[in-house]
Amino acid sequence: MSANLPMLKGYRVLDLTQYVAGPTCTRILAELGAEVIKVELAPYGDRGRLFGDRPLDPALKKTSQSTHNFQHNHSKKSFAVDFKQARGRELIKALVPKVDVVVENFAPGVMRRAGLDYQALQQTNAKLVMCSISLAGQTGPLSDKPGYDYMGAAYAGITSSIGEADRGPAQVPMAMGDSATGVTAAMAVGFALLHRERTGEGQYIECSLLDTYFNMHEVNIPKASLRGAKFAPKRSGSLHPDGGPTGLFRYKDDQFISIAAMPHQWPSIAKAMGRPWLADDPRFATPRAPRQQR
Repeated sequence: MSANLPMLKGYRVLDLTQYVAGPTCTRILAELGAEVIKVELAPYGDRGRLFGDRPLDPALKKTSQSTHNFQHNHSKKSFAVDFKQARGRELIKALVPKVDVVVENFAPGVMRRAGLDYQALQQTNAKLVMCSISLAGQTGPLSDKPGYDYMGAAYAGITSSIGEADRGPAQVPMAMGDSATGVTAAMAVGFALLHRERTGEGQYIECSLLDTYFNMHEVNIPKASLRGAKFAPKRSGSLHPDGGPTGLFRYKDDQFISIAAMPHQWPSIAKAMGRPWLADDPRFATPRAPRQQR
């Protein structure tokens, strides 16, 4: 295969996803060259079609396309099937031997009840790679709960760390965790395909919003683990909790400056500010490597 071809050209993906996390995964696979066949739930299709803006052209007033749908589902083929009906499920099962990957992000248990779980599908495609995306995994105390981005952020302690110190928590106004989970899932699918190339074995993958959000913590988890939950970092607005000056600072009017300074850069900044004595502040001292014993 030519090195100039897209990396996943020749692979086929069956996309049983909706909203953001799952569609982000399969969109990335499509962008990398895979043929992605999106199966939408009849009669409404992916519920994400309801979000975003519609075309301004009056001729397209009744279209089901939207900016949200285009963002997460471009470069895919799609058709609608009601897999709550036996004929719909049989149609999906008939496609499985013809694909390399199946991705789904329904609540845990939905695919099993429909007879479309990995154990059932691998009977007709032993080399199948299947990825299930959910709030908190397919097993465990939260696995029976359907969930969305903001719920994952709250469970993972992300929400409580965002906002001003003297106010309540805040939410990021975008589906950051959903998008990141989609990226994680696409990466895992790529690794599973590499594993299959080496061994001939298919694989089942679980990706969850909760796992993704936990991985977004820089140091909060080991801090809380070492010192106890009551010592977990507090909200610090736009400033980084581990030092500064790193954060957003008002310049004038509605203009702000973003500063990202490392501790070793602080002396130069203090000098540029005309306050060189601030460079001696022990909070910004640069750690020195231990001397070797002679």
